[in-house]
Amino acid sequence: MRNERTDAVIDRIHIRAYEIPTTLNGEPVPESDGTARWSSTGVLVVEVDAAGHRGLGYSYTSAKAASHVVEDILAPELLGMDPMNSKALFWAMAAALRNTGWAGIGASALSALDIAVHDLVAKILDVPLVTLLGSGPGTVMVYGSGGFTSYTPTELATQLAGWAAQGIGAVKMKVGREPRLDPARVASARNAVGDDVALFVDANGAYSQRQAAVLAHRFSDQSDVTWYEEPVTSDDHDGLLWLRDRVPPAMAIAAGEYGYRPKDFSDLLRGPAVDVLQIDATRAGGVTGFLMAAEQARAAHVPISTHTAPAIHAPLGAAAGAVHAEYFHDHVVIEDQLFKGVPRPHHGRIAAQTERAGHGLRLAQPDGPCLLHELVVTGPRGS
Repeated sequence: MRNERTDAVIDRIHIRAYEIPTTLNGEPVPESDGTARWSSTGVLVVEVDAAGHRGLGYSYTSAKAASHVVEDILAPELLGMDPMNSKALFWAMAAALRNTGWAGIGASALSALDIAVHDLVAKILDVPLVTLLGSGPGTVMVYGSGGFTSYTPTELATQLAGWAAQGIGAVKMKVGREPRLDPARVASARNAVGDDVALFVDANGAYSQRQAAVLAHRFSDQSDVTWYEEPVTSDDHDGLLWLRDRVPPAMAIAAGEYGYRPKDFSDLLRGPAVDVLQIDATRAGGVTGFLMAAEQARAAHVPISTHTAPAIHAPLGAAAGAVHAEYFHDHVVIEDQLFKGVPRPHHGRIAAQTERAGHGLRLAQPDGPCLLHELVVTGPRGS
């Protein structure tokens, strides 16, 4: 970030918590993957004000709980402070989470605020976020992601084929709920998208090590799967290392979506335990945490891919040289509903916006029917 001084002081933080139903073709439907079931997604949205400018940030989390973490623990670390000192603010918030716990809800609250601070700084300096991060205009390849285990075979095939028809060159589906059925489901997906689209699978840590190794070869041999995400839990560092030596050479092991702290990423990069490191700015500490993880990966010669939240990852992925960004079904629906200025894929790629200052996102319906909780915290200038 540029080392420029201003007289800006953060004087107001607006906090909103949303709970948005999961849908398919506009109709509410429950979803599942290899290890979890859900019917809605929580979204924390924060706006941070200083010097007549407003920065927006968000994260996917237990939104009402995270909103209280912002109000009670993190907002006092920002109010009255210069937003230009964004890295110092990041570490102040991290320190404030010591007794509450950094990982999980605390990290998601911190992440939303850090994104908002960076958007605010870019607006104060009147530059796009991607420019603030030291990068020129750029694009990132996207892959269509969804294919939940709760989908019928027809729903699965229709969704994946729809992305392929849009010119998206890779798609990802969930596996692991019923392992014995997974080879047939994956083969059906391959048939739906044809031979020219890359096919990824995500087990969300559902398999045992040996089960994952056997299925890796079946997925590769029968359906040309080239991306194997969390075949075992990302907490099992030794298991991921063991698998990397046993999957087909053309199949990449990926993990990192549950990285909240810098150490979580350094652990995965030992070995390394992954072929591609996933980073989610809405969990990993916003812009600051994302860039720290990306720098660790670069030092370890491991490529990165962004996890979900495609709107914010367009500028971050472009700035950090991500190999691709996840165009996740649930978050595409949510970001279209909540925000204006959402980037759209074009020829299978998503671009960092350069037409306006900041990341370019603005709230579309702040007080819509999915709003659970709202509050404003003010500092020295707003009290």
